[in-house]
Amino acid sequence: MTERPIFDKDLLDRCISCGFCLPACPTYAMTGKETSSPRGRITLMRALETGRLDDDDPTLAEESSFCLGCRACETVCPAGVQYGSLLEQWRDHQWQGRRRPWIARVLMAVVSRPALLRLQRLVRRHASGPARAAAPEAPVSLMLGCVERGLYPGVSRAVRRLRPEVSVPAGQGCCGALHAHNGDSEGGARLARELGGRLPGTIVTTAGGCAAHLAHHVGRDRVKELSEYLTEAGYEPAGQVTVDGRRARAALQDSCHLRNGLGVTRPPRELIAAVADYVELPGAGDCCGAAGTYAMVRPADSRAVLDPKLDAIEAADLDYLVTVNPGCLRQLQQGLRRRRSRVKVVHLAEFLALAGG
Repeated sequence: MTERPIFDKDLLDRCISCGFCLPACPTYAMTGKETSSPRGRITLMRALETGRLDDDDPTLAEESSFCLGCRACETVCPAGVQYGSLLEQWRDHQWQGRRRPWIARVLMAVVSRPALLRLQRLVRRHASGPARAAAPEAPVSLMLGCVERGLYPGVSRAVRRLRPEVSVPAGQGCCGALHAHNGDSEGGARLARELGGRLPGTIVTTAGGCAAHLAHHVGRDRVKELSEYLTEAGYEPAGQVTVDGRRARAALQDSCHLRNGLGVTRPPRELIAAVADYVELPGAGDCCGAAGTYAMVRPADSRAVLDPKLDAIEAADLDYLVTVNPGCLRQLQQGLRRRRSRVKVVHLAEFLALAGG
């Protein structure tokens, strides 16, 4: 057997197979199978690296796809295993050509063309233009997410209402997170660097997944998720969100990459609590099953991850569920709509705008 340079050996060797990751893994919780846990998947990676398993092995194909990539395992690992990086390296090798899910291939082709992304504004009027108030000493740029600008253009408009000093530079492309998570980490890194060069000063994002990816390649000091930026800028909501004359009951669904990759959990909760009665959901930090393209590539597994979360949401007697990532927003809206739930799912920017800024 001959070792192949598929993985960063230092990263691969860091795993000590202790098993602390097992309870944190959503797919292990679903199946109880070792191969569907982070520890089990790293064992598969080692078998691929050493040639004990061929590239076409069906277990390799299944588990590289079945993993959500939520990185919850990283938060409990005593050895500091960078599982997200290993997963990217695995898919870089495993998902080449037609082995890459066709939905991912189509989406990657679309978002790689800035002209196509700009066309969305013809029918979906997201925010645009320079700062509308006295600019801070250093410029602040709002990054327009690929999914958000098409499906949820009201999010960027709400950001501008909350913070007029934020500019929205034209000609933005994709940050590359979609590529990095679907077998093209080199392309994802290139797109991140290109976008970082187009956006001056601090980059504010309204998508947790984009924030983690962009921060890794552009620098953590430059990238701020919206709740982080609002908190650091001293933003104080002017009003409150009410329902039938009372303060609304609202909960947060964490973004996996924002929570597990960047460690941002407190700012969005404090902002929600400032304008409504905050309710901490059981499992608020657990993946909702959206996971980038996962909900489209593996819809049945995505729903299996989501269903217990929907049960918890409905049991909490909420008025609003607040998200900080457009993929989560779409996943939860669709899930609650199927159940004909009265709970409204909104992005944090729009929720704060409901309070009157």
